[in-house]
Amino acid sequence: MTSIVTRFAPSPTGYLHIGNLRTALFNYMIARKSGGEFILRLDDTDQERSKQEYIDAIQQDLEWLGLTWDRIEQQSKRLERYTAAADKLRADGRFYECFETPGELDLKRKKQLNMGRPPVYDRAALNLDDAAKITLRADRAGYWRFLLNQTRIDWEDGILGALSIDAASVSDPVLIRADGQVLYTLASVVDDMDMGVTHIVRGSDHVTNTATQIQIIEALGGTAPGFAHHSLLTGAQGEALSKRLGTLSLRDLRAQGVTPAALLSLMARLGSSQPVELRLTLDEIAEGFDLSQFGAAPTKFDPEDLWPLTRADLQARPFSAVQAEIARLGVPDDLAPAFWDVARENITKLDDLGAWWALCRDGAAPDIAPEDADFVAQALQLLPPPPYGPEAWAEWTTAVKATPGRKGKGLFMPLRKALTGQAHGPEMAALMPLLQRIPARDGV
Repeated sequence: MTSIVTRFAPSPTGYLHIGNLRTALFNYMIARKSGGEFILRLDDTDQERSKQEYIDAIQQDLEWLGLTWDRIEQQSKRLERYTAAADKLRADGRFYECFETPGELDLKRKKQLNMGRPPVYDRAALNLDDAAKITLRADRAGYWRFLLNQTRIDWEDGILGALSIDAASVSDPVLIRADGQVLYTLASVVDDMDMGVTHIVRGSDHVTNTATQIQIIEALGGTAPGFAHHSLLTGAQGEALSKRLGTLSLRDLRAQGVTPAALLSLMARLGSSQPVELRLTLDEIAEGFDLSQFGAAPTKFDPEDLWPLTRADLQARPFSAVQAEIARLGVPDDLAPAFWDVARENITKLDDLGAWWALCRDGAAPDIAPEDADFVAQALQLLPPPPYGPEAWAEWTTAVKATPGRKGKGLFMPLRKALTGQAHGPEMAALMPLLQRIPARDGV
């Protein structure tokens, strides 16, 4: 059986966003489930826009998520291979030089649309003789297109099913720009062939690109890998997400407090027939991953869905997993385990721990309703100063119950709000032993 090889090929021209993650995760899952190979390939042929800081950030984001790669490749180090492939296509008559400017091409497209025709390149450059090319080269640099065979291109897509595209309805793709830069369409094909890539999962916006790449692979003597095209993400209301991707970078979500398990659990099921449930490890996520259960319809993504999963992830963590974070807050070692037990049920992100420790350490501004003022003042006179034992809340409220007309919520809620300034929070019996100071009691 042929070993499965997948790849994730981001351009290091910006930070990874939620859409990139979907592609990376799908390819990673396929390789992981089969015991195959997952390649991180940096599409950095655009030397002006590719930055080392983005290369570093891509690796940091994937490592944070646990999506480790078996090897890393950089397209900028493989330019000679692309040149050799271009030379073969040129020698075989599948590569031709063009000279139209962007403005001239735009004008052609507008004319075609006005005539009710698809805006497909008219192959005018094929009619240029050598003399005309020499004249044009003196004025401008030429760029190179791949000559498609105008037949139907068919493949069985791993998500979309049977696909068929008429190559006559597609423009011959530009593979080398006028400035000499090799474009993704050619570089990717050469890399996939050389690296033995067997399966490619990417967004459905690549479907037409896949059709042309299949012909390029065949022209270079290769065999097309298996393709699958996942649906594109939209906003929660179905709006285009593209304009918001800058605010949905993985580094921003990480800074906001989203956990890797929450992010991966959502993205591994979103758009599939399976329910989204928290999975704490990549093995658990991989266990139920199945490309065939994903649909073609646009998939709604709401960042708010990450918070219940993050909350559940944090609440499931043992003290040892958060011990360093709690120590950083300055929580004494003898109080730290109890503090985690109390705070864990009342946080959505790890940074929320800081506010709970501040309450324990410094106390909170009391929230006392006018009608409760006398009752609370009398109750506080019965409260001794910290430190408090595990029975402190029960003992204090028992003593306070002797006050006529106070019972149930009318008794407990004013006392909670006087000590914490909040109507909700941890069980007071568990919180009391952690309180270092009671401003309301001290008249502060």
